Amino acid sequence: MIKQYLKLGLILAAFSVVACVALAFVYGATVDRIEAQAGIQLKASLASLFPEADDFKDISSELPALAGESKLLTAYAATQGGKILGVAVKASGPSYGGPSVVLSGLGIDKVLKGVRILEIKDTPGLGLNATNPGYYVNKAKKLTFPGQFTAKALTDGFVVKKDVDSITASTITSKALTAIIKASADSASAWLDSKGGM
Repeated sequence: MIKQYLKLGLILAAFSVVACVALAFVYGATVDRIEAQAGIQLKASLASLFPEADDFKDISSELPALAGESKLLTAYAATQGGKILGVAVKASGPSYGGPSVVLSGLGIDKVLKGVRILEIKDTPGLGLNATNPGYYVNKAKKLTFPGQFTAKALTDGFVVKKDVDSITASTITSKALTAIIKASADSASAWLDSKGGM
C-alpha cells in the first residue's frame, strides 16, 4: 500500500516537473512577442493622443513623483519640430480587480488631450466597462468613461459623481482610474511648469 502511494507521488512529481518546464518554455517563447505587442500598442496610443507630434522623448526620470497610490511607469514629452506639445504619462494604480494602467496626455494649455486605459482587471460587465467603446457614462453626449476626460481642464475637480461621470455600479473603479488620471496630469503639469510653462 505504501509502495503504491510512493509510486503515485513520484508520478505526480514527474508530471509537475514536466508541466513547469513546458510553461517556462512557452513563456520564454512568447515573452518577446508580448513585449513587442505592448510597445506597438503604446506607440499607437501616444500617436492617438498627440497626432501632430513627430517625436516622443522619454522624460520618465525628470517627472515629479505621482500623488497618492499612483505609480509612474513611463512619461514622454510629445514634440513637433523640437517644440513641446505636451506630456503623456503611463501610470498604474490600484483598482477593484488589481492594478490598472492608464495613459494620459496633457497639453501645454493644461487641458487633457485624452486618456487610454491600457490594462484593467476589474469585473466584466461592471468595472471592465471602462474599456468598452459602446458603454456610455454620459448617454446624451455619447461619452465613454475615458472619453469624458478629453478636453478636461486640469483646474476641474476630478471628483466622481460631480465633474466625472462614473461607470454604473462601479464607483470604486471610477474613483481608482480618476485618481491615476489626476495624479498623472498633475505631475505632467509640474514638469511643463519646470520648462517655463511651454
